[in-house]
Amino acid sequence: MTKIAILKETKNPPDKRVAITPCVAKQISEQFQNVELLVQSSDIRCFADQEYTQQGIKVQENVEDADILIGVKEVKAYTLLDNKTYLFFSHVAKKQPYNRNLLQTVLQKKITLIDYEYLLNPKNVRVVAFGHWAGIVGAYNALKMLGIKTKQFALPAASDLKDLAELKQTVGTLRLLPTKILITGEGRVASGALEILSLLNLPKVSAYDFLHKTFDHAVVCQIGPQDYVKRKDGNDFDLVHFFAFPEMYESTFLPFTKAAELYIPCHFWDNRSPRFITQTDMQAPDFSIKAIADVSCDLQVPIASSIKASTIAEPFYDYNPATGLEEKAFSSDKNVSVMAVDNLPGSLPRDASVDFASALLKEVFPALFNSIDTDMIRNATIAKNGKLTERFAYLQDYVENKH
Repeated sequence: MTKIAILKETKNPPDKRVAITPCVAKQISEQFQNVELLVQSSDIRCFADQEYTQQGIKVQENVEDADILIGVKEVKAYTLLDNKTYLFFSHVAKKQPYNRNLLQTVLQKKITLIDYEYLLNPKNVRVVAFGHWAGIVGAYNALKMLGIKTKQFALPAASDLKDLAELKQTVGTLRLLPTKILITGEGRVASGALEILSLLNLPKVSAYDFLHKTFDHAVVCQIGPQDYVKRKDGNDFDLVHFFAFPEMYESTFLPFTKAAELYIPCHFWDNRSPRFITQTDMQAPDFSIKAIADVSCDLQVPIASSIKASTIAEPFYDYNPATGLEEKAFSSDKNVSVMAVDNLPGSLPRDASVDFASALLKEVFPALFNSIDTDMIRNATIAKNGKLTERFAYLQDYVENKH
């Protein structure tokens, strides 16, 4: 019998999402006879403890007997239990300095760590992600920020809305003044953003028209890496090659900074890739971007204005291009207003959790709970029994604080 625990979230600010909803918890109990499921009690989770007990799932504070512990965001290092298997978004694989201690503790406590971000199907596509929901909330926040910045309209906070249906109903009432809106990215994050912007019936224009034409109405343009980088050696762009060798490319994004007014980054960024916007770019007299809703939220490097993560409670701040410093949100027309919330789906926690849990049940749990050693599980395992796996061995210098 394998004991599975649904963890309460420990990251601050609090995240209300959960990886396994009450409905999916019941389905797990019915489908996997070798699994005993329990839920760690939580007073912040978007599903109340009672909703689990109503499905016949045990709720308790102590989860030390569990074999596999499942959360959403990073688990506080001091709460990690020795010799266990954990599933959560660890945010260590890009050598994030703020999570170095987390990975060090995982190794010290001989933990097996499986990261959702690297659970990929044979086509190299992620099987579980909150990305679509990040795009949805990110685009909504972008519109809210635009409304405040231009004094056109006022929107309630996404977290104050009941669900996705109410959010869409709210957006459907808007009418924008002529605005050039740019989205970078072509994956599920961008698809979420476009789902919200489509409610405004905005014409979607080509990169060429976006750069070279003016419009008397709001428009949106979506671009991918073929539009914002080029090969240093002069050869034709190749997407597979770009993903494998991003350091062999240079940015061609600068012209878009002189055309866009609202920018919504939804791309995946590799730390070997060229930057999108530098502080120097933002100081140019013809820099036209007034607001950046950074859904990708790779701090400081690719987009200079994303100097910190903001929060669901306080999603906006200003960036002063002259000083490179943060200022009060909407305090000056010379500043760029920024939204850089790193847990956007937490604004619609129930909707996002239902979608995520369903994908886990379908794509991951059959292999995980039946102890099947699949490539998908193996490739997402950052550490096994306290040792970095071969695929993530490059993190050793990060663990040793040499990076």
